[in-house]
Formats: sequence, C-alpha cells, structure tokens
Amino acid sequence: MTLPMETIVALATPPLKSALALIRVSGDAAFSFTETLLGHPLYIKDKAELRHGTLSYEGKALDDVVLLCFPNPHSMTGEDVVEISCHGSPLIANEIIAAYLSLGARYATNGEFTSRAFYNGKVDLVQAEAINDLINATTKESKNVALLSLSGKTSALLKPLLEEVGKALGSVEVGIDYPEYDEEEPFTVKDVRKICSALLPQISELVEKGVQGQYLRNGVDVALIGEPNVGKSSLLNALLSEDKAIVSAIPGTTRDVVEGQISIKGLPVRLYDTAGIHDSKDEIERLGVMRSKKILDKAELILFVHDASASNPEEEELRRLVEGKHIIEIFNKSDLLSKKENGKLYASALKEDVEAIKEAIFDALSLNEEVYVTPALSSPRELALLRLAKADIEETIRLCDASLSVDLVSVPLQSAYNHLRALLGLDPTQDFSQEIFSRFCVGK
Repeated sequence: MTLPMETIVALATPPLKSALALIRVSGDAAFSFTETLLGHPLYIKDKAELRHGTLSYEGKALDDVVLLCFPNPHSMTGEDVVEISCHGSPLIANEIIAAYLSLGARYATNGEFTSRAFYNGKVDLVQAEAINDLINATTKESKNVALLSLSGKTSALLKPLLEEVGKALGSVEVGIDYPEYDEEEPFTVKDVRKICSALLPQISELVEKGVQGQYLRNGVDVALIGEPNVGKSSLLNALLSEDKAIVSAIPGTTRDVVEGQISIKGLPVRLYDTAGIHDSKDEIERLGVMRSKKILDKAELILFVHDASASNPEEEELRRLVEGKHIIEIFNKSDLLSKKENGKLYASALKEDVEAIKEAIFDALSLNEEVYVTPALSSPRELALLRLAKADIEETIRLCDASLSVDLVSVPLQSAYNHLRALLGLDPTQDFSQEIFSRFCVGK
C-alpha cells in the first residue's frame, strides 16, 4: 500500500476555550512548515526534543508556543510529528491551523493520525481500535481493559494461534505443491485434526471473553417489566439513587420509557422502566407501549418485577414478550413480608434495599473480577472475525472426521488463517512460500 505523503494538521483537544490547546502536525513537511512559522531551524536529530518560540505568519505573530518535535520513525504516526501547545483560545488555535494549511498542509480526516500509525506499522488494528475505546471509556475498568489492548497484550493472544495455523497450512502446501519433497513424517488429516482440536477451545475462550469484554466496553441494557403497581418505577429510582421516574399508587403512571445509567462494579448499566404493556385507545399510551416493546427487544437482561406482598396476576402476555431473554425475577416490597421463601430474590424499593439486584445483574452476565484484568477482543469487528475463525476450525474438524483428503480439509483452515490475520489488520492473502520453504532441509 502506498503511504500518504501529505502533511496533515488538526486540533487534538476539544474546540473550547481553555488554558491550553494542542495542535498536532504529521508528515514529511511537518518540520519545514514549523520552521517557516518559527523563523529559524528546529535542529531536530534522532530523538524527541522540546522547543519554545513564537509562531508568525505573513509578519503577524500568532502565539508564543511550546513545540514537542518527534522525528520519524520515533512518533505515534511513524512520520515527523510536531505537537504545538498554544494558549487555549479557539481563535489562536484556528489561526495556527490556518497558517499550516496556507503552507500546504491539509486538515486531517477522522482518525487519520491513528490510521497512519497503523499503516506505518506503529500499531496493529487491535491496538488502533483500543485508542478509540480509551477515548470513549466511561468507567475506569473499561479504560483499564482498553489499555491492555493498546499495550499489545490482546494482540499477543492471537499470535500463537496464527503461528499454529500457519505452520499447519505450510505443511499441507508442501505435500500438495512439492510431493517429491520427502519429509520424515508426511502431514496427514490426523495431524490437521490434532492441531484444530487444540485450537478450538482456545478460540472459544477468546470469544467468551470477548463477549464479556463487550459488556464492559459498551455497557448492558436492562429493562424492568411487570404488572401495574408492582413498584417498577420505585425500583428504578432506588437503583439510580434519584427520583427519575414518577411514582404513584395510580395504575399506569408510567406512560413512556424512563431510563438512567449506573455503574455496577465498573460495568455500565442502562436501566429502562417500561410503560405498562396493554391495549389502549389512547395515542400517548400506545406510543409508550411501542417504545417499551423496542426496549425489550434490545435488552440483554430483563428484571421481571413482582409484588412480593400480593398474589401475582396472570402474566402470560408479558412472558411471551420476553421469551428467550435472560430473566431475573424480582420480588419487590419485601418490607411488607414477615416471612421470605428460599430461592427468591427479594428487594425493597421503599428501603432502597437493591444491592442484591445489582449483584444478580453482574452474575447473570457470567462476569467476575478477572474481566477487568484480562485482555479481550471485544469490538464488533473483532468478535465477528473471531466467531468466523471458530466456525472455520469447527468445519475443518468436521471434514477431518469425514476422512476427506488433506487438501480439502485445508480450505476452511485457510479461511481461519485469513480471519485471524484480518483481526490484526494483516493482509489475509499472504504468500505461503516462507512457511513452505522453512520445511526444507538446509542446502536444498
């Protein structure tokens, strides 16, 4: 791939008035453009260096700035980079950027600094995605997981798998393309199956941890459902520790979806109090019911709320709406009981006794404290490719069990290899000559 040679510039801090602003410049002309505005050479050699001076353009002083200069390849993009710390007036920042644009730079597109880092081999695709996860982290736990990926620990999980599949494919190709090459032990279908049987649980574990990491990364949607007057709105308020929903003894008070967000052990949880789901001629109520059904469709967890102090009415319609969902049964108004049954999850919105519900939400997602310190491939792209690789390995095992020839069973194995390479942003159409010839004896 031909790397872009243009010099790019952009504001790296929010476009707001503040004490300081940071402008980033990257590309072949980053230093020369800066020297033009500074009025003298930077004298940057082979390491990052700090400079101070006044930037001017067309005889007009722009600002007194601090310059942090990174020569290639010792920068985040792998190119010459200048980071300009100026006073935080949007006017000043815009004037400096305009000066660089006038000299021939162009404004960077979304994510272009990170994309250049990827194309120049400074980060792989998993690390590149981690940068965005780090920026968008809403809890310190999700931030810590993003840092694991950024450090390369997540990518390191893939490399042994990639190596094993690559070796297997290389051995298969030797037998197909160079049958005259006399290996001591010809590579057979049994060998392929043995490798895949060892790989499958490893990839399955990566998928499982990826799903858990996705919860930590994106949060989880939890909907409260139940008959009127079981205390759904009161429970929502107790979980949020604020009066978010209107609470009344009048049935059907909630006519729209009420939502709020909490953090449970660092897990972002979006709570939705649904409107009573029933047939109605009232247009407002019907809209509320429609919204509630949409929330139920997307929710990962359902809190099915009952009145612990009363007999529960028929709930067939509500059960049908959440069929197939992971349901946590909650028995509210436990403060009205003199005796509790074993095995039931009780809560009291009135006394804000809801800690057991929080624990149940966390446990229902099969999460534990290890998720905070375990690298995980959790973006939609990463999980999709992992699942495809897993399916390919399963198909390879199936073909091996069907006693097909080694060249046929290698087809899904090749697909698994391509998907694993794509995870890291590597070219999936790799030439296997290096793997093949590494099997030859020295001197051949």
